Amino acid sequence: MKLSAADWRRRLGSPWWRGGAAFLAGALPMLSFPAPSLWWFAYVALVPWILLARSAPTARRAAYDGWLGGFGFILAVHHWLLPSLHVFTLVIAALLGALWAPWGWLTRRFLAGVPSAGQIAAALFVLPSAWLMVELVRSWEGLGGPWGLLGSSQWDVEPALRLASVGGVWLLSFLLVAVNVAVAVLVAVRQSRVPAVAGLVATAAATSAAWGWSPRPDVDGRVRIAVVQPGVIDGALSPEKRFAREETLTRQLAGQDVDLVVWGESSVGFDLADRPDLADRIAALSREVDADILVNVDARRSDRPGIYKSSVLVGPEGPTGDRYDKMRLVPFGEYVPARALLGWATSVGKAAGEDRMRGSEQVVMNVGGGLRIGPMVCFESAFPDMSRHLARGGAELLLAQSATSTFQQSWAPEQHASLAALRAAETGRPMVHATLTGVSAVYGPSGERVGSWLGTDASAAAVYDVPLAHGVTPYARFGQWPVYAALLILAALGVTEVARSSRLRRAGPSPLVPPARTAHGSPARPGR
Repeated sequence: MKLSAADWRRRLGSPWWRGGAAFLAGALPMLSFPAPSLWWFAYVALVPWILLARSAPTARRAAYDGWLGGFGFILAVHHWLLPSLHVFTLVIAALLGALWAPWGWLTRRFLAGVPSAGQIAAALFVLPSAWLMVELVRSWEGLGGPWGLLGSSQWDVEPALRLASVGGVWLLSFLLVAVNVAVAVLVAVRQSRVPAVAGLVATAAATSAAWGWSPRPDVDGRVRIAVVQPGVIDGALSPEKRFAREETLTRQLAGQDVDLVVWGESSVGFDLADRPDLADRIAALSREVDADILVNVDARRSDRPGIYKSSVLVGPEGPTGDRYDKMRLVPFGEYVPARALLGWATSVGKAAGEDRMRGSEQVVMNVGGGLRIGPMVCFESAFPDMSRHLARGGAELLLAQSATSTFQQSWAPEQHASLAALRAAETGRPMVHATLTGVSAVYGPSGERVGSWLGTDASAAAVYDVPLAHGVTPYARFGQWPVYAALLILAALGVTEVARSSRLRRAGPSPLVPPARTAHGSPARPGR
Protein backbone atom coordinates (compact mmCIF):
# COMPACT_ATOMS: atom_id res chain seq x y z
CA MET A 1 0.00 0.00 0.00
CA LYS A 2 1.41 3.35 -1.06
CA LEU A 3 1.27 6.04 1.60
CA SER A 4 0.72 9.69 0.73
CA ALA A 5 2.66 12.56 2.28
CA ALA A 6 -0.34 13.28 4.51
CA ASP A 7 -0.36 9.63 5.68
CA TRP A 8 3.34 9.84 6.58
CA ARG A 9 2.82 13.09 8.48
CA ARG A 10 -0.06 11.53 10.39
CA ARG A 11 1.96 8.45 11.28
CA LEU A 12 4.97 10.48 12.35
CA GLY A 13 2.62 12.28 14.73
CA SER A 14 2.52 9.06 16.73
CA PRO A 15 5.39 8.84 19.26
CA TRP A 16 5.86 5.15 18.46
CA TRP A 17 5.99 5.59 14.71
CA ARG A 18 8.25 8.59 15.06
CA GLY A 19 10.57 6.78 17.47
CA GLY A 20 10.86 3.82 15.11
CA ALA A 21 11.60 6.14 12.20
CA ALA A 22 14.33 7.92 14.21
CA PHE A 23 15.90 4.59 15.17
CA LEU A 24 16.00 3.40 11.55
CA ALA A 25 17.24 6.77 10.28
CA GLY A 26 20.12 6.64 12.75
CA ALA A 27 21.02 3.11 11.62
CA LEU A 28 21.34 4.04 7.93
CA PRO A 29 25.00 5.24 8.02
CA MET A 30 26.01 1.64 8.85
CA LEU A 31 25.88 0.92 5.11
CA SER A 32 28.78 3.33 4.56
CA PHE A 33 31.17 1.17 6.57
CA PRO A 34 32.70 -2.19 5.63
CA ALA A 35 31.55 -4.75 4.73
CA PRO A 36 28.94 -2.98 2.52
CA SER A 37 31.42 -0.07 2.25
CA LEU A 38 29.07 2.19 0.29
CA TRP A 39 31.34 5.17 1.01
CA TRP A 40 29.31 7.56 -1.16
CA PHE A 41 26.19 6.91 0.94
CA ALA A 42 27.82 8.72 3.90
CA TYR A 43 27.21 12.03 2.09
CA VAL A 44 23.42 11.60 2.33
CA ALA A 45 22.97 8.96 5.05
CA LEU A 46 22.13 11.53 7.76
CA VAL A 47 19.53 13.36 5.66
CA PRO A 48 16.46 11.35 6.84
CA TRP A 49 17.57 11.77 10.46
CA ILE A 50 18.07 15.53 10.00
CA LEU A 51 14.69 15.92 8.28
CA LEU A 52 12.97 14.07 11.09
CA ALA A 53 14.60 16.14 13.85
CA ARG A 54 13.94 19.48 12.12
CA SER A 55 10.24 18.60 11.79
CA ALA A 56 9.82 17.69 15.48
CA PRO A 57 6.81 19.46 17.02
CA THR A 58 8.80 20.46 20.12
CA ALA A 59 12.42 20.86 21.14
CA ARG A 60 12.04 17.95 23.56
CA ARG A 61 10.77 15.72 20.77
CA ALA A 62 13.78 16.69 18.62
CA ALA A 63 16.07 15.65 21.48
CA TYR A 64 14.24 12.31 21.63
CA ASP A 65 14.74 11.92 17.87
CA GLY A 66 18.44 12.55 18.38
CA TRP A 67 18.63 10.00 21.19
CA LEU A 68 16.72 7.25 19.37
CA GLY A 69 18.71 7.87 16.18
CA GLY A 70 21.92 7.59 18.18
CA PHE A 71 20.62 4.35 19.68
CA GLY A 72 20.06 3.00 16.17
CA PHE A 73 23.47 4.22 14.98
CA ILE A 74 25.45 2.61 17.81
CA LEU A 75 23.53 -0.66 17.63
CA ALA A 76 23.88 -0.90 13.84
CA VAL A 77 27.61 -0.13 13.74
CA HIS A 78 28.28 -2.53 16.66
CA HIS A 79 25.65 -5.16 15.81
CA TRP A 80 28.33 -7.86 15.69
CA LEU A 81 28.66 -7.57 19.48
CA LEU A 82 25.18 -9.05 20.02
CA PRO A 83 26.30 -12.72 20.05
CA SER A 84 28.91 -11.89 22.71
CA LEU A 85 27.18 -9.35 24.97
CA HIS A 86 23.53 -10.15 24.19
CA VAL A 87 21.12 -7.80 25.97
CA PHE A 88 24.00 -5.74 27.35
CA THR A 89 24.65 -4.52 23.80
CA LEU A 90 21.22 -2.88 23.83
CA VAL A 91 21.91 -1.26 27.20
CA ILE A 92 25.21 0.20 25.96
CA ALA A 93 23.66 1.42 22.70
CA ALA A 94 20.78 3.10 24.53
CA LEU A 95 23.14 4.87 26.93
CA LEU A 96 25.52 6.06 24.21
CA GLY A 97 22.60 7.07 22.00
CA ALA A 98 21.73 9.77 24.55
CA LEU A 99 24.87 11.64 23.41
CA TRP A 100 23.00 12.63 20.24
CA ALA A 101 20.06 14.23 22.09
CA PRO A 102 21.66 17.73 22.02
CA TRP A 103 22.45 17.24 18.33
CA GLY A 104 18.78 16.54 17.63
CA TRP A 105 17.78 19.62 19.60
CA LEU A 106 20.24 21.81 17.71
CA THR A 107 19.00 20.45 14.38
CA ARG A 108 15.49 21.72 15.14
CA ARG A 109 16.86 24.95 16.62
CA PHE A 110 18.56 25.94 13.35
CA LEU A 111 16.60 24.17 10.60
CA ALA A 112 12.95 24.12 11.72
CA GLY A 113 10.38 25.74 9.43
CA VAL A 114 11.94 27.98 6.79
CA PRO A 115 15.44 28.77 8.08
CA SER A 116 17.07 32.02 7.05
CA ALA A 117 20.36 32.18 5.21
CA GLY A 118 22.05 33.05 8.52
CA GLN A 119 20.53 30.03 10.24
CA ILE A 120 21.67 27.72 7.45
CA ALA A 121 25.17 29.17 7.54
CA ALA A 122 25.28 28.65 11.31
CA ALA A 123 23.91 25.10 10.97
CA LEU A 124 26.73 24.21 8.56
CA PHE A 125 29.19 24.88 11.39
CA VAL A 126 27.21 24.14 14.55
CA LEU A 127 25.73 20.75 13.64
CA PRO A 128 29.06 19.23 12.47
CA SER A 129 30.68 20.65 15.61
CA ALA A 130 28.04 19.05 17.84
CA TRP A 131 28.52 15.75 16.00
CA LEU A 132 32.26 15.94 16.62
CA MET A 133 31.62 16.42 20.34
CA VAL A 134 29.60 13.21 20.34
CA GLU A 135 32.42 11.38 18.57
CA LEU A 136 34.98 12.84 20.96
CA VAL A 137 33.09 11.74 24.08
CA ARG A 138 32.35 8.24 22.88
CA SER A 139 35.98 7.87 21.76
CA TRP A 140 36.95 7.47 25.39
CA GLU A 141 38.23 3.94 25.87
CA GLY A 142 35.77 3.26 28.70
CA LEU A 143 32.83 3.98 26.38
CA GLY A 144 34.03 1.64 23.66
CA GLY A 145 36.60 3.77 21.85
CA PRO A 146 36.44 5.56 18.48
CA TRP A 147 34.87 2.71 16.51
CA GLY A 148 32.47 3.75 13.76
CA LEU A 149 33.44 7.42 13.51
CA LEU A 150 31.57 8.76 10.50
CA GLY A 151 34.76 9.92 8.78
CA SER A 152 36.22 6.41 8.88
CA SER A 153 33.69 5.38 6.22
CA GLN A 154 36.00 7.14 3.71
CA TRP A 155 38.95 4.80 4.34
CA ASP A 156 39.21 3.76 0.66
CA VAL A 157 38.69 7.18 -0.98
CA GLU A 158 41.97 8.77 -2.07
CA PRO A 159 40.90 12.44 -1.84
CA ALA A 160 39.41 11.82 1.61
CA LEU A 161 42.64 10.18 2.76
CA ARG A 162 44.53 13.27 1.63
CA LEU A 163 42.23 15.37 3.81
CA ALA A 164 42.81 12.95 6.70
CA SER A 165 46.50 13.90 6.55
CA VAL A 166 45.39 17.50 7.23
CA GLY A 167 42.85 17.05 10.03
CA GLY A 168 42.54 13.33 10.69
CA VAL A 169 39.31 11.39 10.74
CA TRP A 170 37.81 14.33 12.66
CA LEU A 171 37.98 16.62 9.63
CA LEU A 172 36.29 13.98 7.49
CA SER A 173 33.44 13.60 9.99
CA PHE A 174 32.96 17.38 10.14
CA LEU A 175 32.77 17.73 6.37
CA LEU A 176 30.43 14.76 5.94
CA VAL A 177 27.94 16.18 8.43
CA ALA A 178 28.14 19.61 6.78
CA VAL A 179 27.33 18.08 3.39
CA ASN A 180 24.40 16.15 4.87
CA VAL A 181 23.02 19.35 6.43
CA ALA A 182 23.20 21.20 3.11
CA VAL A 183 21.56 18.32 1.22
CA ALA A 184 18.75 18.11 3.81
CA VAL A 185 17.98 21.82 3.39
CA LEU A 186 18.18 21.49 -0.38
CA VAL A 187 15.64 18.66 -0.31
CA ALA A 188 13.21 20.01 2.27
CA VAL A 189 13.13 23.82 2.07
CA ARG A 190 12.53 25.25 -1.39
CA GLN A 191 12.90 28.85 -0.21
CA SER A 192 16.36 28.09 1.22
CA ARG A 193 17.87 26.27 -1.73
CA VAL A 194 20.16 29.12 -2.72
CA PRO A 195 22.01 29.26 0.65
CA ALA A 196 22.06 25.43 0.72
CA VAL A 197 23.74 25.29 -2.69
CA ALA A 198 26.09 28.07 -1.59
CA GLY A 199 27.01 25.96 1.45
CA LEU A 200 27.76 22.93 -0.74
CA VAL A 201 29.88 25.02 -3.10
CA ALA A 202 31.77 26.61 -0.20
CA THR A 203 32.41 23.17 1.36
CA ALA A 204 33.63 21.80 -1.96
CA ALA A 205 35.91 24.81 -2.49
CA ALA A 206 37.40 24.58 1.00
CA THR A 207 38.03 20.86 0.76
CA SER A 208 39.53 21.21 -2.72
CA ALA A 209 41.90 23.88 -1.46
CA ALA A 210 42.94 21.71 1.48
CA TRP A 211 43.36 18.73 -0.84
CA GLY A 212 45.56 20.71 -3.20
CA TRP A 213 47.62 22.31 -0.45
CA SER A 214 48.22 19.25 1.75
CA PRO A 215 51.78 17.93 1.45
CA ARG A 216 52.35 14.42 0.15
CA PRO A 217 54.61 11.93 1.97
CA ASP A 218 58.10 11.66 0.48
CA VAL A 219 58.67 7.98 -0.30
CA ASP A 220 62.34 7.24 0.12
CA GLY A 221 62.72 3.52 0.74
CA ARG A 222 61.04 0.14 0.93
CA VAL A 223 60.95 -2.78 3.32
CA ARG A 224 59.64 -6.31 2.94
CA ILE A 225 57.19 -7.22 5.69
CA ALA A 226 55.73 -10.70 6.10
CA VAL A 227 52.37 -11.30 7.79
CA VAL A 228 51.65 -14.74 9.23
CA GLN A 229 47.93 -15.52 9.60
CA PRO A 230 47.32 -19.05 10.94
CA GLY A 231 43.52 -19.00 10.56
CA VAL A 232 40.83 -20.33 12.90
CA ILE A 233 42.13 -23.01 15.28
CA ASP A 234 39.70 -24.13 17.98
CA GLY A 235 39.36 -26.95 20.44
CA ALA A 236 41.62 -28.51 23.00
CA LEU A 237 45.28 -27.48 22.95
CA SER A 238 44.51 -24.65 20.52
CA PRO A 239 47.46 -22.46 21.73
CA GLU A 240 49.91 -25.28 20.94
CA LYS A 241 48.27 -26.05 17.61
CA ARG A 242 48.26 -22.37 16.65
CA PHE A 243 51.94 -22.01 17.51
CA ALA A 244 52.79 -25.05 15.39
CA ARG A 245 50.82 -23.65 12.45
CA GLU A 246 52.59 -20.30 12.77
CA GLU A 247 55.94 -22.12 12.76
CA THR A 248 55.03 -23.96 9.57
CA LEU A 249 53.90 -20.80 7.80
CA THR A 250 56.95 -18.82 8.94
CA ARG A 251 59.35 -21.44 7.57
CA GLN A 252 57.86 -20.83 4.13
CA LEU A 253 59.39 -17.35 4.25
CA ALA A 254 62.97 -18.64 4.23
CA GLY A 255 64.93 -17.18 1.30
CA GLN A 256 62.35 -14.45 0.57
CA ASP A 257 64.55 -11.65 1.90
CA VAL A 258 62.06 -10.27 4.42
CA ASP A 259 62.96 -7.53 6.92
CA LEU A 260 60.37 -8.37 9.58
CA VAL A 261 57.83 -11.11 10.27
CA VAL A 262 54.64 -10.14 12.11
CA TRP A 263 52.35 -12.57 13.94
CA GLY A 264 48.85 -11.62 15.12
CA GLU A 265 47.41 -10.83 18.54
CA SER A 266 47.57 -13.68 21.08
CA SER A 267 49.76 -15.64 18.66
CA VAL A 268 51.71 -16.98 21.67
CA GLY A 269 49.62 -18.19 24.61
CA PHE A 270 52.49 -18.62 27.09
CA ASP A 271 54.92 -16.24 28.78
CA LEU A 272 58.25 -16.71 27.01
CA ALA A 273 60.16 -16.31 30.28
CA ASP A 274 58.26 -19.33 31.62
CA ARG A 275 58.62 -21.24 28.35
CA PRO A 276 62.22 -20.85 27.16
CA ASP A 277 61.59 -23.75 24.78
CA LEU A 278 59.11 -21.62 22.84
CA ALA A 279 61.47 -18.64 22.87
CA ASP A 280 64.19 -20.90 21.42
CA ARG A 281 61.84 -22.15 18.69
CA ILE A 282 60.97 -18.58 17.66
CA ALA A 283 64.67 -17.61 17.70
CA ALA A 284 65.41 -20.59 15.45
CA LEU A 285 62.72 -19.38 13.05
CA SER A 286 64.32 -15.93 13.09
CA ARG A 287 67.65 -17.42 12.08
CA GLU A 288 66.00 -19.53 9.39
CA VAL A 289 64.18 -16.61 7.71
CA ASP A 290 66.97 -14.12 8.56
CA ALA A 291 64.58 -11.59 10.10
CA ASP A 292 63.25 -10.53 13.48
CA ILE A 293 59.79 -11.79 14.42
CA LEU A 294 57.22 -9.68 16.25
CA VAL A 295 54.95 -11.99 18.24
CA ASN A 296 52.12 -11.17 20.62
CA VAL A 297 52.04 -12.87 24.01
CA ASP A 298 48.70 -13.22 25.79
CA ALA A 299 49.57 -14.81 29.13
CA ARG A 300 50.13 -14.35 32.83
CA ARG A 301 53.55 -12.80 33.30
CA SER A 302 56.18 -14.40 35.46
CA ASP A 303 57.79 -11.13 36.62
CA ARG A 304 54.62 -9.35 37.80
CA PRO A 305 51.05 -10.25 38.68
CA GLY A 306 48.26 -10.40 36.12
CA ILE A 307 47.63 -11.23 32.48
CA TYR A 308 49.10 -8.93 29.81
CA LYS A 309 48.83 -8.70 26.05
CA SER A 310 52.31 -7.81 24.86
CA SER A 311 54.10 -7.26 21.56
CA VAL A 312 57.48 -8.96 21.95
CA LEU A 313 60.33 -8.74 19.45
CA VAL A 314 62.36 -11.93 18.98
CA GLY A 315 65.64 -12.03 17.07
CA PRO A 316 68.13 -14.77 16.17
CA GLU A 317 69.41 -14.87 19.76
CA GLY A 318 65.97 -14.82 21.40
CA PRO A 319 63.83 -11.98 22.79
CA THR A 320 65.59 -8.68 22.14
CA GLY A 321 64.16 -6.98 25.24
CA ASP A 322 61.83 -4.77 23.18
CA ARG A 323 58.32 -5.22 24.59
CA TYR A 324 55.09 -3.25 24.45
CA ASP A 325 52.26 -4.01 26.89
CA LYS A 326 48.81 -3.11 25.58
CA MET A 327 47.56 0.11 27.20
CA ARG A 328 43.96 0.50 26.05
CA LEU A 329 41.82 -2.50 26.74
CA VAL A 330 38.52 -3.50 25.15
CA PRO A 331 35.64 -2.86 27.60
CA PHE A 332 33.98 -6.15 28.58
CA GLY A 333 36.20 -8.07 26.15
CA GLU A 334 39.39 -7.62 28.21
CA TYR A 335 38.08 -6.03 31.37
CA VAL A 336 34.72 -5.19 32.93
CA PRO A 337 34.33 -1.50 33.86
CA ALA A 338 33.19 -1.12 37.47
CA ARG A 339 33.17 -4.89 37.85
CA ALA A 340 31.49 -4.70 41.26
CA LEU A 341 28.51 -3.02 39.58
CA LEU A 342 28.56 -4.52 36.07
CA GLY A 343 30.05 -7.94 36.75
CA TRP A 344 26.69 -9.51 35.90
CA ALA A 345 27.62 -9.00 32.24
CA THR A 346 29.78 -12.12 32.48
CA SER A 347 26.64 -14.18 33.13
CA VAL A 348 24.75 -13.00 30.03
CA GLY A 349 27.57 -12.87 27.52
CA LYS A 350 31.24 -13.49 26.86
CA ALA A 351 32.62 -10.68 29.00
CA ALA A 352 36.11 -11.08 30.46
CA GLY A 353 36.16 -13.32 33.52
CA GLU A 354 39.39 -11.65 34.69
CA ASP A 355 40.61 -8.16 33.91
CA ARG A 356 43.76 -7.86 31.80
CA MET A 357 46.51 -5.56 33.05
CA ARG A 358 47.54 -2.35 31.28
CA GLY A 359 50.88 -1.18 30.02
CA SER A 360 52.16 2.25 31.00
CA GLU A 361 53.68 3.73 27.82
CA GLN A 362 54.00 3.33 24.08
CA VAL A 363 57.22 1.90 22.66
CA VAL A 364 59.15 2.41 19.43
CA MET A 365 61.24 -0.68 18.67
CA ASN A 366 64.43 -1.03 16.64
CA VAL A 367 64.38 -3.93 14.21
CA GLY A 368 67.52 -5.44 12.73
CA GLY A 369 68.57 -3.34 9.74
CA GLY A 370 67.70 -0.02 11.35
CA LEU A 371 63.92 -0.05 10.86
CA ARG A 372 61.95 1.63 13.67
CA ILE A 373 58.47 0.22 14.28
CA GLY A 374 55.55 1.35 16.43
CA PRO A 375 53.37 -1.55 17.63
CA MET A 376 49.74 -1.35 18.75
CA VAL A 377 47.45 -4.17 19.82
CA CYS A 378 43.91 -4.86 18.61
CA PHE A 379 41.48 -1.92 18.79
CA GLU A 380 44.27 0.51 19.68
CA SER A 381 44.46 1.02 15.91
CA ALA A 382 41.12 2.84 16.21
CA PHE A 383 42.69 5.62 18.32
CA PRO A 384 44.21 8.35 16.11
CA ASP A 385 46.27 9.79 18.96
CA MET A 386 48.19 6.53 19.51
CA SER A 387 49.47 6.24 15.94
CA ARG A 388 50.24 9.97 15.91
CA HIS A 389 52.29 9.63 19.10
CA LEU A 390 54.28 6.75 17.60
CA ALA A 391 54.94 8.65 14.37
CA ARG A 392 56.14 11.69 16.30
CA GLY A 393 58.30 9.35 18.39
CA GLY A 394 60.23 8.24 15.32
CA ALA A 395 58.34 5.14 14.12
CA GLU A 396 58.82 4.55 10.40
CA LEU A 397 56.30 1.72 10.26
CA LEU A 398 53.10 1.34 12.28
CA LEU A 399 51.87 -2.11 13.27
CA ALA A 400 48.65 -3.45 14.75
CA GLN A 401 48.42 -7.06 15.95
CA SER A 402 44.81 -8.13 16.15
CA ALA A 403 42.47 -11.10 16.57
CA THR A 404 38.80 -10.83 15.59
CA SER A 405 38.11 -14.57 15.57
CA THR A 406 35.19 -14.10 17.99
CA PHE A 407 33.43 -12.07 15.29
CA GLN A 408 34.60 -14.12 12.33
CA GLN A 409 31.28 -14.26 10.46
CA SER A 410 30.41 -10.58 10.91
CA TRP A 411 31.44 -7.23 9.41
CA ALA A 412 33.88 -6.58 12.27
CA PRO A 413 37.06 -7.96 10.59
CA GLU A 414 36.58 -5.74 7.53
CA GLN A 415 35.74 -2.71 9.67
CA HIS A 416 38.84 -3.25 11.79
CA ALA A 417 41.18 -3.73 8.84
CA SER A 418 39.94 -0.51 7.21
CA LEU A 419 41.00 1.63 10.19
CA ALA A 420 44.69 1.13 9.42
CA ALA A 421 44.28 3.01 6.12
CA LEU A 422 43.23 6.13 8.02
CA ARG A 423 46.03 5.82 10.57
CA ALA A 424 48.55 5.56 7.72
CA ALA A 425 47.12 8.58 5.88
CA GLU A 426 46.93 10.68 9.05
CA THR A 427 50.57 10.12 9.99
CA GLY A 428 52.23 9.64 6.58
CA ARG A 429 53.57 6.29 7.80
CA PRO A 430 52.74 2.88 6.32
CA MET A 431 50.77 0.52 8.52
CA VAL A 432 50.51 -3.26 8.81
CA HIS A 433 47.36 -4.82 10.28
CA ALA A 434 48.24 -8.44 11.14
CA THR A 435 45.61 -10.80 12.52
CA LEU A 436 45.21 -14.41 13.58
CA THR A 437 42.14 -15.13 11.49
CA GLY A 438 41.68 -12.22 9.07
CA VAL A 439 41.30 -9.67 7.77
CA SER A 440 45.03 -8.81 7.53
CA ALA A 441 45.95 -5.78 5.43
CA VAL A 442 48.83 -3.43 4.62
CA TYR A 443 48.64 0.25 3.62
CA GLY A 444 51.20 2.70 2.28
CA PRO A 445 52.02 6.12 3.74
CA SER A 446 49.10 7.77 1.90
CA GLY A 447 46.64 5.16 3.10
CA GLU A 448 46.69 3.30 -0.23
CA ARG A 449 46.37 -0.48 -0.24
CA VAL A 450 49.57 -2.48 -0.60
CA GLY A 451 48.98 -5.96 -1.98
CA SER A 452 45.86 -8.00 -1.26
CA TRP A 453 43.96 -8.55 1.96
CA LEU A 454 44.20 -11.90 3.70
CA GLY A 455 40.53 -12.71 4.23
CA THR A 456 38.85 -14.60 7.04
CA ASP A 457 39.14 -17.86 5.10
CA ALA A 458 42.92 -17.64 4.66
CA SER A 459 45.66 -19.49 6.50
CA ALA A 460 48.82 -18.17 4.93
CA ALA A 461 52.04 -16.19 5.09
CA ALA A 462 52.17 -13.19 2.76
CA VAL A 463 55.03 -10.83 1.92
CA TYR A 464 54.43 -7.14 1.20
CA ASP A 465 56.80 -4.60 -0.35
CA VAL A 466 55.98 -1.60 1.82
CA PRO A 467 57.05 1.95 0.85
CA LEU A 468 58.59 4.05 3.60
CA ALA A 469 58.12 7.81 3.81
CA HIS A 470 59.37 10.66 5.92
CA GLY A 471 58.16 14.16 6.66
CA VAL A 472 55.41 15.35 8.99
CA THR A 473 51.77 15.61 7.98
CA PRO A 474 49.68 18.56 9.25
CA TYR A 475 47.69 16.15 11.39
CA ALA A 476 50.83 14.64 12.92
CA ARG A 477 52.08 18.16 13.66
CA PHE A 478 48.90 19.82 14.94
CA GLY A 479 46.76 16.90 16.11
CA GLN A 480 42.99 17.00 16.36
CA TRP A 481 42.61 20.69 15.55
CA PRO A 482 39.11 20.17 14.01
CA VAL A 483 37.92 19.11 17.47
CA TYR A 484 39.34 22.29 19.02
CA ALA A 485 37.72 24.35 16.26
CA ALA A 486 34.39 22.63 16.98
CA LEU A 487 34.75 23.47 20.66
CA LEU A 488 35.31 27.14 19.79
CA ILE A 489 32.25 27.15 17.51
CA LEU A 490 30.05 25.68 20.26
CA ALA A 491 31.51 28.07 22.81
CA ALA A 492 30.69 31.00 20.52
CA LEU A 493 27.16 29.62 20.15
CA GLY A 494 26.84 29.45 23.93
CA VAL A 495 27.98 33.06 24.33
CA THR A 496 25.55 34.18 21.62
CA GLU A 497 22.64 32.34 23.22
CA VAL A 498 23.40 33.82 26.65
CA ALA A 499 23.62 37.33 25.18
CA ARG A 500 20.32 36.79 23.34
CA SER A 501 18.59 35.62 26.52
CA SER A 502 19.95 38.64 28.41
CA ARG A 503 18.55 41.03 25.81
CA LEU A 504 15.14 39.39 26.02
CA ARG A 505 15.13 39.61 29.82
CA ARG A 506 16.13 43.29 29.78
CA ALA A 507 13.39 44.08 27.27
CA GLY A 508 10.86 42.66 29.74
CA PRO A 509 7.36 41.41 28.92
CA SER A 510 5.32 43.20 26.28
CA PRO A 511 2.95 45.84 27.77
CA LEU A 512 -0.66 44.82 28.11
CA VAL A 513 -2.92 46.54 25.58
CA PRO A 514 -6.35 47.64 27.00
CA PRO A 515 -9.39 46.28 25.20
CA ALA A 516 -10.46 48.50 22.32
CA ARG A 517 -13.69 50.47 22.62
CA THR A 518 -16.20 50.13 19.85
CA ALA A 519 -19.24 52.06 18.79
CA HIS A 520 -21.49 49.32 20.11
CA GLY A 521 -20.12 48.78 23.56
CA SER A 522 -17.42 49.28 26.16
CA PRO A 523 -15.13 47.07 28.19
CA ALA A 524 -17.39 47.50 31.18
CA ARG A 525 -20.67 46.92 29.41
CA PRO A 526 -20.22 44.78 26.31
CA GLY A 527 -22.91 45.14 23.74
CA ARG A 528 -24.19 48.49 25.09
